[in-house]
Amino acid sequence: MRNSSEPAKIQVIADAQGIPARFLEVILSELRHGGFVESRRGRDGGYMLARQPEDLTVGEIIRHVQGPVDVVNHGGANGQRGGRVRGDYAFGQMWEQMRSAVSGIYDGTTFADLVRREVSMRQSGTANYAI
Repeated sequence: MRNSSEPAKIQVIADAQGIPARFLEVILSELRHGGFVESRRGRDGGYMLARQPEDLTVGEIIRHVQGPVDVVNHGGANGQRGGRVRGDYAFGQMWEQMRSAVSGIYDGTTFADLVRREVSMRQSGTANYAI
């Protein structure tokens, strides 16, 4: 949202997002290890995207942070993998279609898209009822 090539300080980002700076440090560290953000030290230091927002998808970040996209837990009863239970075959194709649809949305959404949506919503004056 800043549209700047200068790094942003953790406290500035944390304040803008309404989250604790320490929590943000953990997130940014994980993203830095994944090559999604870069950090600079010093008085003018901070964090910035490692790539252009148009080249960075939501799917890349989600897969880095939580692994492959999966819309259901395929663990069966009590979370245990192994033997199939009644309904696995009937629902299997549907679960795959859902996973594919969710992945398609994640992979088709860049951070530039998210910024455009945010700006558009702010300009339209549409109320945000997110809790």
